[in-house]
Amino acid sequence: MAKPFTLNEMLIIAAAREINDGENIVLGVGLPMTAGALAKALHAPNATLMLESGIVDFEPLAPLNHIADAHAMRGYSYNTDLFSIFTALYRGFVDVCFLGVGQVDRYGNLNTTTIGDYYNPDLRLPGSGGAADFISYAKRTVLTMRNGEFIENLDYLTSPGHLKGGNQRNECRLFPKDSGPCALISTQGIFHFDSETKEIFLARIHPGIRLEDVQAVVPWDLKIADDLSVTDPPSDEEIAFIRRFAPTHSMSRELAAELGFEYAMSILQELGKT
Repeated sequence: MAKPFTLNEMLIIAAAREINDGENIVLGVGLPMTAGALAKALHAPNATLMLESGIVDFEPLAPLNHIADAHAMRGYSYNTDLFSIFTALYRGFVDVCFLGVGQVDRYGNLNTTTIGDYYNPDLRLPGSGGAADFISYAKRTVLTMRNGEFIENLDYLTSPGHLKGGNQRNECRLFPKDSGPCALISTQGIFHFDSETKEIFLARIHPGIRLEDVQAVVPWDLKIADDLSVTDPPSDEEIAFIRRFAPTHSMSRELAAELGFEYAMSILQELGKT
């Protein structure tokens, strides 16, 4: 009998399956890093993992604390700089990048800057960093959404997806032809973008998720694939890798914070005894 799994694990595993052997991948810290490590360990050993800070072709030992955390890597081929990574991006050498979602509209445009009015926000988000550049010039972009939201009109446009849909992204001649978001992976399912309209649609639904639950979080009439299928469940090997590599990804943030607090308090108590 297969191991039970969490929705966070399903998201990471589905993201890892988007990575093909031999591709050049730019990853960020967090879920994308775990997905990249999983792919390289299990089905894409020749994928080249890169960080925008300049670390190229590495094998993660543990989740990174930041994008220049060389202590958590082994065997990287070389270390360059941010300028060189972005130059490689602009010259077409990045096959796929992974970006997290704060807000996303039906055409894959992203907001990771602010929720609410820019000058009087309800919440400040991390901002663009390299996200706008990577979604603009990578050959394809995979979006991951754990706590973000679908929205009709973004509060702020941080990163350009398929703009207003159709062929507008190609027609504006600002981006490589046929680039942009190719998939969005959430804890509920896998979404793709229509080849003609570029509108997002539900392609696969994760095991145990009801269709009405997915439709409830999308504020428009969500398109559903005619051949809607259920995402292949995680293998025991995939689950075991995540729980060994990044165990906090297998639990809720609340539980991870609680355990982290308890661990920190135990350390302080031990220090108080010495």
